[in-house]
Amino acid sequence: MGAAYFYHLTRKPLQVTLPVLLDKARGAGWRIVVRGQDADQLAWLDESLWQGNEVSFLAHGVAGGPHDALQPILLTTATEAANAPDCVMTLGGATISPQEVQALQRVCILFDGNDPEAVQQARGQWKSLTGAGCFAQYWSEESGRWEKKAEA
Repeated sequence: MGAAYFYHLTRKPLQVTLPVLLDKARGAGWRIVVRGQDADQLAWLDESLWQGNEVSFLAHGVAGGPHDALQPILLTTATEAANAPDCVMTLGGATISPQEVQALQRVCILFDGNDPEAVQQARGQWKSLTGAGCFAQYWSEESGRWEKKAEA
């Protein structure tokens, strides 16, 4: 049974935090889907990841290509993923169901702590997922480093 980890971004932007989480998930041997709601944001992330850092290259692709099933990291707006992921990372309030959480190794829900609407949406997801019996952790970087603030 999987777990949902909520990441409340308040200090470091998405383009800094996401590659760190992707690198850790790849280090665990997982295939990953990055699910967003905005195709333009995913295109921007695609470019950002290709420019990434020299130490840890993150091979990835955007859904709709001929090799989606082979991608270790697939960026998509769809709920179905061709790369059979072990981990789904959601951005911008993209939906995730309790059934998905339970079927995956990990779900990471990244949300902008400076956007009240994103915070409210994440609270709703927390309530929905934990209410359905999913294990969840809430992580905050408010102090300057990531700290687990809640678990259910």
